[in-house]
Amino acid sequence: MLHCVWRSTSPFSAPGRFLKLLPHHHQRRSSPALFFLTCFFSCQPTMSGTKRKASSAAAGEEHRAKQQKLAPVKEEKKEKVGGWLQSLVQQQRSEKKDMKFNKKRLRFLSDTEKIKQGSEGVLYWMLRDQRVQDNWALIHAQRLAVKENLPLHVCFCLVVPKSELSTLRHYSFMLKGLEEVAKECEQLNIQFHLLHGAPGKVLPGFVSDHSFGAVVTDFSPIREPLQWLEDVKKKLPKDIPFIQVDAHNIVPCWVASPKLEYSARTIRGKITNLLSEFLTDFPLVDAHPHTATRTAKGVDWDKTLASLDVDRTVKEPEWAKPGTKAGMDMLESFIDVRLKLFGSQRNDPNAPALSQLSPWLRFGQISAQRVAWQVQRNGKNASQSIPAFIEELVVRRELTDNFCFYNKKYDSVEGAYEWAQKTLKDHAKDERPYLYTREQLEKAKTHDKLWNAAQYQMVTEGKMHGFLRMYWAKKILEWTSSPEEALSIALYLNDRYELDGQDPNGFVGCMWSICGIHDQGWAERAVFGKIRYMNYKGCLRKFNVAQFERKYCPKNL
Repeated sequence: MLHCVWRSTSPFSAPGRFLKLLPHHHQRRSSPALFFLTCFFSCQPTMSGTKRKASSAAAGEEHRAKQQKLAPVKEEKKEKVGGWLQSLVQQQRSEKKDMKFNKKRLRFLSDTEKIKQGSEGVLYWMLRDQRVQDNWALIHAQRLAVKENLPLHVCFCLVVPKSELSTLRHYSFMLKGLEEVAKECEQLNIQFHLLHGAPGKVLPGFVSDHSFGAVVTDFSPIREPLQWLEDVKKKLPKDIPFIQVDAHNIVPCWVASPKLEYSARTIRGKITNLLSEFLTDFPLVDAHPHTATRTAKGVDWDKTLASLDVDRTVKEPEWAKPGTKAGMDMLESFIDVRLKLFGSQRNDPNAPALSQLSPWLRFGQISAQRVAWQVQRNGKNASQSIPAFIEELVVRRELTDNFCFYNKKYDSVEGAYEWAQKTLKDHAKDERPYLYTREQLEKAKTHDKLWNAAQYQMVTEGKMHGFLRMYWAKKILEWTSSPEEALSIALYLNDRYELDGQDPNGFVGCMWSICGIHDQGWAERAVFGKIRYMNYKGCLRKFNVAQFERKYCPKNL
């Protein structure tokens, strides 16, 4: 759910210093609206005064010289042309081509660290970060291959669980993004392989068959990918280095903190103090100099998508085009149009103030570090919005990875703090004002027009505004028979319909709303106990509820 998170998620100014500059009210925990995410989007200056008359030819020459010096400044003030961000970033990468790789971003999962002689390539097992550029895992894999004079290969293991959560919405977005990855790899002399099956079953044999000398992968804190990692590790040859790079977080998860953090307050300073080291630009993933003798099998992407056993009733949304290029275009439009509104209007579901970047961040099609870097540098006309955006993008988003990595019960009431578990248990048998089944909630058939509108937006568009995600989840707690049922339904709906679902931000968003994770105890009341409460009247004070209801509430409900 959250991504570019349920709560607002992002803070930027100078690397390593921006969070220290946040005003005190950004650090308080008492405002529910402040902290929930979203992730769901020419005049040239004239010279003042009149020209002074030149009293001599020398004065005239001096005046003309000043005009010439001012000309470049005038040129810079011109309105930006669409596509400026892609061109700028390409130039930046080229200029940083030889920048060093910070080895704190990686960790060895194997006992051996040295590539054996006679190897025929280096493999990057792409998992969570599905892009070529701005990918520290692929950057490291290429540098390793270049150092050893070896070809470079990339593989992705396609796994489709038999589940209500396996939908066309998610797999189409993912596969179309991977198709873009494969085309870019081909242009760079990198072999891209699409493998079918669980990594533990197909990857070790693939590595041995191709005589790869090392395997590099990226990082995910979620249960299934962590299990895949263990399965592969057990079956890989012991003489092959197995390296993991956190290419998703700006500060690597295990570097930011070695333990479960209680809240944003406890992790904020740890991340802030490391940003001067980790918040950098990226070097270029360039054309690979060593050609593979064994080329990858071509992929029929349309046929692959058509063959998947997924729920096709959950359609692809029209507003979100898959792939890195589309994600960068969305970032460009955010910087140009919506960023200036983010600081003051991000909690208004009717305002076009959000980044809308969460789907591309969730699938790793764009890098949060790239987003932060460019917003910090190119969003100066909206400087009042940058601290709030970076609080969401960096602190809040990376806090969710911390929670899922260090708390194995990240999607269970048992994973909540003791005070929250106790208060929910104490009020589990409280009378509910309404009781709805999962089916009724899924079909937006409640008495609450605002809730129905938010649910309908999620089902039809694959997104829900971040402020409403809080309200939406808390009402599920109020209208179901137990906290356990509420959490189960909220996660099901989020992960089935949200394009950015099945992600740490979504798990923590539901846990924050229903189980008080990263929050504090509030005044006790029925059903909620000490869990933070939200109601319809509170929404009326925040934004034009009727306007949102008119737009999204189905007429037949």
